[in-house]
Amino acid sequence: MRATGDVFEQQALDHLQRAGLRLLERNFHNRFGEIDLILREDDTLVFVEVRYRRSRGFGSAADSVTARKRERIVRAARGYLALHPECSGLACRFDLVAFDGPAARATPDWQRAVFDAGDG
Repeated sequence: MRATGDVFEQQALDHLQRAGLRLLERNFHNRFGEIDLILREDDTLVFVEVRYRRSRGFGSAADSVTARKRERIVRAARGYLALHPECSGLACRFDLVAFDGPAARATPDWQRAVFDAGDG
């Protein structure tokens, strides 16, 4: 499963970089959780969760980001900020790049500001 996740993570990164975002870090993790991609868009730090679902039998890829998962992402983001005080003046945003359907045809659905730190 990790190989599949890596493929979609790279596709998401390519999509975001084409849109002008700059990669800061991939697969940041601490004791609270993991953040797939951390990018910068102008004066905004963007924490990105990448999700793929082959079938919608149990909901969409976006539906798989539960309240618990959001909380872990927010806590991990706070940890990232503590390690990178140079980012303290930047606004923060939590985005999702979701892929649904057969892998060969899945396209990125970039959802900006899908939740905020108050949701976590």
